[in-house]
Amino acid sequence: MHTQLQEKTDSKKKLENLVQEGQKLSSLQMETIRVQGYEKVVKVTDKLAGLTAIIAIHNTTLGPALGGIRIQPYARFEDALEDVLRLAKGMTYKSAVSEVGFGGGKSVIIADPKKGKTPEMLLAFGAAVQALGGSYICAEDVGSTTKDVKIVRKSTQYVVGLPHEKSSKDPSPFTAWGTFRGVQSVLKKIYGTDSLVGRTVAVQGLGHVGSVLVGYLFWAGADLILSDIDGEQARALADKYGARVVPADQILQVSCDVLAPCALGGILNGKTIPLLRCRAIAGAANNQLLSDSDANALRERGILYAPDFVINAGGLLNVSAELEEEGYNPTSPREKTHRIYDTLLAIYEIAEKNQESTHTAALALAEYRIRYNIGKRVIPPTFHHSVDE
Repeated sequence: MHTQLQEKTDSKKKLENLVQEGQKLSSLQMETIRVQGYEKVVKVTDKLAGLTAIIAIHNTTLGPALGGIRIQPYARFEDALEDVLRLAKGMTYKSAVSEVGFGGGKSVIIADPKKGKTPEMLLAFGAAVQALGGSYICAEDVGSTTKDVKIVRKSTQYVVGLPHEKSSKDPSPFTAWGTFRGVQSVLKKIYGTDSLVGRTVAVQGLGHVGSVLVGYLFWAGADLILSDIDGEQARALADKYGARVVPADQILQVSCDVLAPCALGGILNGKTIPLLRCRAIAGAANNQLLSDSDANALRERGILYAPDFVINAGGLLNVSAELEEEGYNPTSPREKTHRIYDTLLAIYEIAEKNQESTHTAALALAEYRIRYNIGKRVIPPTFHHSVDE
């Protein structure tokens, strides 16, 4: 016990030293990348810290941009740029539909999240966020953890989702619950009942969100088919919940009532859509459509699609709640996440009435709210935590 306490103390001192040294030796550079339709896109580098990152702010009409830090070992800088631009735009629409009073932004750090992350890198990234003066607020995302953002917090106040009592902590359970409600919504639309008993749901991706979603689906009575690039993770969850496991390259082709993509984006495209054998798609992954036109292809095949930026908004609803003036209370984002079900049912009806894809209907709803400032933030966000927490 004494040894663990000493290691924790030593680690904290080391991190404090890094912060002080970073202030003295920072080689941070921020280069603006001009991208039409985006308010600000910045390439961030710090050679001393080994950092290469991009921060993209798409739209702040309704409030400061809020979005996670994705850490991925992109093969090319251009791939990272394309990803962060798509993600930032998606956050704009997600925030607008959710009426949380924030805009859309996202960041990516080009590194291997398993072995390439260092405290120096995260501290340098935090310094870049701080330099943007609050126009972008960051949180954890794919490849980053609440522990990582706690280190980022040493360099900037503009962070949410920290692991302490004043924070909303890990948003994954909220994202998973909103996705679960989305699965119920597509079943309600197709079968007239949202019961999962006897329904087959195929879940692609068993990370923070996907693994929690599987638990929700199991307790609701669903028959489960699971897949993940980590075969051991898939088998462990399959053993726990009596599910069937299929290889990662076969999950999109299994026969099921609902396909729930919970991995990375772009999986619904001209090559994969003709292979689908599901009645509906309702998953937590961002940017599931490779292009907007792919939504029309789904509609033509009679596959009901729950727009990703609507169904996966639970995490955003949760982390945004900690920035309210009165402080974080989990009951408010719980109720808002629960109502994702109703929002999706309304979008399905609009799409049906207008004879358009559900994706098109959801985009129109988001753009309407942005155009007319519906849900615009009036009170600035309040950061209740201190730099030492």
